[in-house]
Amino acid sequence: MIDPTLLEILACPACKTPLTLEGERLACGSCGRRYPVRDGIPVLLVDEAERPAA
Repeated sequence: MIDPTLLEILACPACKTPLTLEGERLACGSCGRRYPVRDGIPVLLVDEAERPAA
């Protein structure tokens, strides 16, 4: 789905923590935001991210 080399350099735009692939989303281990991947393209917009449950 996402090239492993690209995944190594992707970071959360909100807190700059490296992202990990979880299913069809990129997840931030620090702030908990989850970014969608649409048609193999990461959508790294803070407004598009799912926020963690409170």
